[in-house]
Amino acid sequence: MAQHFLLSSQAKTLNLLKIAKYTEKQAESYFRKLRWANTNGKPVCPRCGSLKHYDLKGRSVWKCKECHKQFSVTSGTLFAGHKLPLRTYLFAIALFSNEAKGMSALKLSRDLKVQYKTAFVLLHKIREALLETRDEETLMNGTCEIDGAYVNGYVRPENKKEDRIDRRLYENQNPKKRCIIVVRQRYGKGTEYVGSKRTLTFILKNENSKDIMKIANNIIEKGSEVHADESDAYNPLHAKYNMKRVNHSVEYYSEEGACSNQAESYFARFRRFQEGQIHKMDNLYLLNYANEMAYREDTRRMSNGEIFNDISEKCMKTLQSNEWTGYWQGNHRVSERLESAA
Repeated sequence: MAQHFLLSSQAKTLNLLKIAKYTEKQAESYFRKLRWANTNGKPVCPRCGSLKHYDLKGRSVWKCKECHKQFSVTSGTLFAGHKLPLRTYLFAIALFSNEAKGMSALKLSRDLKVQYKTAFVLLHKIREALLETRDEETLMNGTCEIDGAYVNGYVRPENKKEDRIDRRLYENQNPKKRCIIVVRQRYGKGTEYVGSKRTLTFILKNENSKDIMKIANNIIEKGSEVHADESDAYNPLHAKYNMKRVNHSVEYYSEEGACSNQAESYFARFRRFQEGQIHKMDNLYLLNYANEMAYREDTRRMSNGEIFNDISEKCMKTLQSNEWTGYWQGNHRVSERLESAA
């Protein structure tokens, strides 16, 4: 039996002990090389793009000679106005990267010895970076799978049987119930990998044909082979795609070769993340959680060192988040990130 990738030496290229021993200067140097890769870490003014600056002694801050604005390595990024040392943020990214099924804010608060509120916002900032930098422009092609799963729909039943109502009826369901739609592109024939190479997630109020068609039109190339289950929501896709359907009440894999096992693989990881780590997910940030698991699925064949470098770079490229600046002072998102054909 072949060895699982996560057990191999190729999967373990990140040394947490080494990251934990980084000095503040080493952490700053690492972030500088990521943010200003084109100048090999030499500071570039984020306001006017000038390379000319003054070094302010005693502080890791520079003053631009052109626009006379002060800036640091985190100015304008997710970590702008940070209060913790840079090496703490770097270690937090390393811990986040090393998890296969996600991380809870409680665990991060213990590992970093910071308040739960600090860890909660820090994790969501990293998730925000993963969401803002995901590729939605490149169309999927070849063989793709699409499926949906419902979350946040549980309602505690009444104690006595005669007081219980039929939760299968729409009017009796939890209004907070949401559907996560996942679209996965498989690796093509002839590659050394099996499974899926790219995953995108979307949030709907329910699995309906109108929204499903909009999602497919935006991310799947016309004429591609698409695998789905027998839900009526996927019937309109036959007009544009080579559809293969599987009836899960009868089989997991049809005689024609239709299956949605890769989509189910994503949902299995998401459920473990939801039930084992987070426990409760607010619908306002459900897409952030869903996209994190999509990222972890897509990077399952990357070493933890590669994932660490990739997430760090994404954090440096993501602009300052208005949603997570002052979150505990009441600055919350006011609406969900729902995909809608309207």
